[in-house]
Amino acid sequence: MNIVEQVGKLVDLVNYQDGSIVSKEIIKKGKGTVTLFAFDKGQGLSEHTAPFDALVYVFDGSAEVIISGKPHSLKAGETIIMPANKVHALKAEERFKMFLVMVKE
Repeated sequence: MNIVEQVGKLVDLVNYQDGSIVSKEIIKKGKGTVTLFAFDKGQGLSEHTAPFDALVYVFDGSAEVIISGKPHSLKAGETIIMPANKVHALKAEERFKMFLVMVKE
């Protein structure tokens, strides 16, 4: 994947779709990825684990992020780290957009 120098707004790089979750991987490297997501209200990701630490940054709307059974309410401009191997889930309290940085090393 070629990295392109481009000025833009994250909010414009992924669009909402009714009743769906939309994702767009913008960086994919052996040591990590950056993926943008747009969740319609009520959509989410069920409980799962990942073998790597991940950083979530909400840049539009709000979401509930549950890590090891503990809920965290995030709104635009807020971030949370999801530690490796911890059970986590996400749910859109309203439409929201986020980016996820997965660090593999």
